[in-house]
Amino acid sequence: MAIYAIWNNKGGVGKSYLTFQIASEYARQNPTKKVLVVDLCPQANSSSMLLGGIEKGEERLTDIHTTSPRKTISGYIDDRIMSPYVSPNSGSSYITNVSQYNNSVPSNVFLVVGDEQLEIQSSKVTSATFSGPQDAWRIVHLWVRDLIADIQSSWNDEDCCVFIDCNPSFSIYTELALTAAERLIIPFSADGSSKRSVKAVLSLAYGVRRYGGDPQSEFYLNSNRYSMSLPQIYMYIGNRLTQMNNSSAGAFKTVVNEIGEEIWNVWGGSSNLFCIHPNGSSTPNNRRAFKNMFQYEVNDANTASVVSGALGIPISRLTAGNKTIAGKNVSVNQTQLDKQVPNIVDLVGNID
Repeated sequence: MAIYAIWNNKGGVGKSYLTFQIASEYARQNPTKKVLVVDLCPQANSSSMLLGGIEKGEERLTDIHTTSPRKTISGYIDDRIMSPYVSPNSGSSYITNVSQYNNSVPSNVFLVVGDEQLEIQSSKVTSATFSGPQDAWRIVHLWVRDLIADIQSSWNDEDCCVFIDCNPSFSIYTELALTAAERLIIPFSADGSSKRSVKAVLSLAYGVRRYGGDPQSEFYLNSNRYSMSLPQIYMYIGNRLTQMNNSSAGAFKTVVNEIGEEIWNVWGGSSNLFCIHPNGSSTPNNRRAFKNMFQYEVNDANTASVVSGALGIPISRLTAGNKTIAGKNVSVNQTQLDKQVPNIVDLVGNID
């Protein structure tokens, strides 16, 4: 089993869109494996897309949120708030087979549905780290890992793959996701704020100081204190990069290269923070080999990208032609699909 967190300390980089596409495509390429998505973002965007998009998906989310008991991530968090330091082993009660709601998604995709109530619960989760036994911080930070272990056990420890869609801010739920994950996928967009946010990821999660006297996050310090493993960086993805005229393409490329330089510099001093992949690959010994292993780019498919998420149809299954969204006709061109589908297929082919 491999567990991936998909996170950037910034909204708007297409984190949930990538979670939807990667999980769906991974399930298509690996039909004998179960694929689990844990939606830890209170906005539940990846859940909405998986369940059918902005209309059907939102309706299905509402139905799930209003059913008692609450079969969502918040339902599980409620269980843990009631039993913070001893696992109730209830995680398997909170999985949903996505294809029961959306037959455009492979039948081997399962979901722990996202829930806006995470925001309301966050203060109680944080409070639990400061009370109870001496190692309360460690126990609470393993809640999501316990959830995944419960689900895997209910699957008789079959081989599976897990993708965690994280809250963009560095909240308590981001911390729980990072302590559950073994590998980290960092999406970014080609702008200056993405460069800053990638630096923040490296600082908050791995203690990488921008300047010598910078303080380190409590998460990083406590992870070391309790000898908790951090996820290894698996890939960083320039997501939905725009290809327009030569000048704009050049500007985007400059930012992508600067972000790559930032991560390359971390490799130079802390290569142990990275996960060599695919299995059996040799360790990169130069900048080009490093880039080939860790840096990926996903082109913007323009209208096709929007339609894919809005209808809950994975991009590799979306067809060209007229589509109806919110009562309006929208046209998807094959050239748009050709921009992104090969990127997603190739990217997922490099995920173990």
